[in-house]
Order: sequence, then C-alpha cells, then structure tokens
Amino acid sequence: MKIAAAYIRVSTDDQIEYSPDSQIKMIRDYAQRNDYILPDEFIFMDEGISGKTVGKRPAFMKMIGTAKIKPKPFDAILLWKFSRFARNREDSIVYKSMLRKQLGIEVISVSENLGDDKMSVLIEAMIEAMDEYYSINLAEEVKRGMTEKAKRGEPLSIPPFGYKMENKRLVPAENESDIIKQVFAWYADGVGMLRIAKNLNAAGVRTHRGNLIENRTVEYWLNNPAYIGKIRWTPTGKTSRNYHNADSMITDGTHEPLIDIDTWERVQNRMKDQKEKYRKWHKPSDSVSHWLVGIIHCGICGGPVVNCGGYLYCGNRAKGTCAGNGGVKVTKAEEYILKQLEYTMNGKISVNALQRKKADVDNKDIYASQLQRAQTRLKRVREAYESGIDTLEEYSASKRRIQHEIDAIKAEMSRVESNAANAGEAERNLKRNIAKSISILKSASFSAKEKNSVARDFMADILKAGKDGHEFNILYRL
Repeated sequence: MKIAAAYIRVSTDDQIEYSPDSQIKMIRDYAQRNDYILPDEFIFMDEGISGKTVGKRPAFMKMIGTAKIKPKPFDAILLWKFSRFARNREDSIVYKSMLRKQLGIEVISVSENLGDDKMSVLIEAMIEAMDEYYSINLAEEVKRGMTEKAKRGEPLSIPPFGYKMENKRLVPAENESDIIKQVFAWYADGVGMLRIAKNLNAAGVRTHRGNLIENRTVEYWLNNPAYIGKIRWTPTGKTSRNYHNADSMITDGTHEPLIDIDTWERVQNRMKDQKEKYRKWHKPSDSVSHWLVGIIHCGICGGPVVNCGGYLYCGNRAKGTCAGNGGVKVTKAEEYILKQLEYTMNGKISVNALQRKKADVDNKDIYASQLQRAQTRLKRVREAYESGIDTLEEYSASKRRIQHEIDAIKAEMSRVESNAANAGEAERNLKRNIAKSISILKSASFSAKEKNSVARDFMADILKAGKDGHEFNILYRL
C-alpha cells in the first residue's frame, strides 16, 4: 500500500460544504478505496486562509517542507478539490511541478478524478484557470456587495471611535461619543489638532487599539462623515488618507449622528483654510535641512529631533505623543555643540568616562543579544534539516549565511573590548578626528549633507536635554 498526505483548506467558517470535516471524510474514503494509508501526522490544514498565495499558509509550507524529506515520506497529496491547493495558477504550476517532477509525489483531487494522459493535463489546467477566475470574480462580488451595503447606509467595517456595534448597526458608545463631540467643538473654536491630541493623551484617552492619540488621529476623526450620520466607501481601494477622493461614495447611514451639520461645516472650512495657509513643502530626498538633523534625539522620549522653521523640536511632539522640552534655535544649538567640540579637542573638557562606559556596555549588550539570536537561528536551521524540512543544500546555504553573521558579530565584540582596553588611545584618536572635522563643520563651503556625514564619523548621538531643551549631551564614537 502507498502512503498519502492530505491538504485541507477552508477560507471561511460558513463554507459548510468545504468544512474540514467534510473534506477529510471524502479524502479518507478515497484513500481507502484506492489503497492509500493516510497517517494523522500527514494531514495538513489551513483554516480561514485565502488560497491566493501560499506564503501566508503555514500548513501548506510545512507540507512542502515535509515532502522534501528523503526518502520521500508519502507518494501522493490528496485534496478535496484542486482549488484547495491554490487559486493562483503560478503557485499551482510551481509547486505541482516540483512535487511531481522533482520529488515523485502526485497531487490528486478526490472529487475531480483525472487520469494521467495528456487530455487530463489539459482538463486540470482548465480547472485551475476556472478556480483563479472564481477567486477574482469572488473579490469583485464582495466589492459589489460592499457597494450595495454602502448604498443602503449599512456599516462596512469596525465601528469608528465614538460608536459600538449592536445588531449590525452603529450606536453611540458611552464616553467615546462625548469625546468626539468635544474634539469637534474644540477644533471649531480654534484649538489645533496637536493641542487636542495632547489634551486627550493627558486625560488618558486611547484609540480602540490602545494607542496614543496623534494629531493625524484627530485629523481622521474630523474628516470622518460617519459622525454626521453618513457612510463613506471607496470601491477602488485604500485612499491613503485622501479624504476627498473622487472615487469615494458618501451615502446616508442608518445610525445616529454625533455632530450637527453646522459644526461639521465649520470644522471642514477651518481645515481647508489651515491647509491653504500652511501648504506642505517637500525638500529633495537627497538633502538635509541642517547637518545636526538625524544626529540629535529627544532626551525625553528618544525620538528624532527635527528642524522646524529654524528651531529644533522633538519630532514626536508634532504628533502629540511627546510633551517635548521646548525648542531651540538651530544656530544656538550649532554654536553650543561646536564650542563643546573645541573644548573636548583642546582637553578643556575630558570625554565623559561614564558616557564612554555606558556606550561600551550598551554595545556589548546589543552584540550579545544579536549573537544569541543568530545562534538560535543556526540551531533552528539544523533542526529543520534533521527533521527533513530543509534539504542538505538548503541547510548548507543557511548555515554559511548565519555563520558569516556570527563571525561578524564576534569581530565587533572583539573591537568593543579592544576599545575598552585602550580607552586612552581611543580618546586621542577622537580628538584628532574632531580637529580634522571641526573646520569642515564651521565652513560655509560644505553642504549640510556633507557636514552631516563628517559629524556621524565621530558622534554617535546627541541628546537634547534640560527643561528648556538647551542642553546637549554628546555621545562620541570611541
């Protein structure tokens, strides 16, 4: 008798005719009639997963890995229908060809009985084409159904903040609905989105996912017509926060509005005026506004410090997720940092020993963690080979790649230890590097990008600290 594996896939729980129990029953009946043994360990099942691509089907990929074991563990893979294997012809062709031609494992549909002649090959290809057509058509039907629901004013997704779902209808959620009303009232009265986000975060308000409120969260709420009793649906797909997409349709909903039309219009007009007043200006991607940008970080939250109108602010402050510690003129920051570099170079300020020690410890911890993860991956690929999931060639390639990574990490660890042992020489090298670079940082002949590159050679980070944000702690590369 021959040994078989079974692959079972269901896309949704309501597909009774293709339920796992139904599929396995038909497969077992076929195996018994055709002298196949079907061990339980060779039954692979993906539930609630689409067949469009194989990458997101763990049981399918495990089955393929098992099939590569030598000698081959089973002679055939039994399916309820070919559509269970794949609804993408490219995936179907690749994996069926590998199984049949390279591994000698047949792929059999127990409900679409085909022979092994050339006509059967043609029929199977036609079945796969029909399956792919069905998948594409199903997506179109779903989209058409969603459009019809939108026309009827029915909700299409999870409830927006301020609402909850009851009997498939949106109803105002206690507390949340009051927050939405307050947000609209604040903005209509002239309060900015950033200030609103900060107020809500300070009050402990969080999104449905438990995240902090950002200014873009407030912007999304203010642009959501659900709050005036409407339903917005864009059949063409995601709008990337384009709230005025020409493809979007807005219809009357069946739910109670939280915001009156007068307040809504005032909010929309103010947002329009603000966008006209503060149009976005994008710099070329290959430039930086100042050589300090990208090196300085917020001493409170660790976020990047950005150059905003000639002042340095925490970038997360603009999102409302960090209170920040004030702004400082770029010119003042540059003056202070250059003076600190000169003092370090001339020995008036010694390199902070504690800072150097912290850098070494941090680097050691980072490298130790990286080494542990790499060694764990090496162990796993060995286990995959020993379990027959990977071939010897695949294992050898993975082992070489991971071992190369381990060697590189160990080399960096040795370098850090060497630096720690030769701290004095490292400090002298740093001073020489500063002396070589400071004239470039002061010169008007070099671009901000060029200066930024030079500064990164010897400065690992600068923390913008102090209550007023006017203190800068330099962490050097030693």
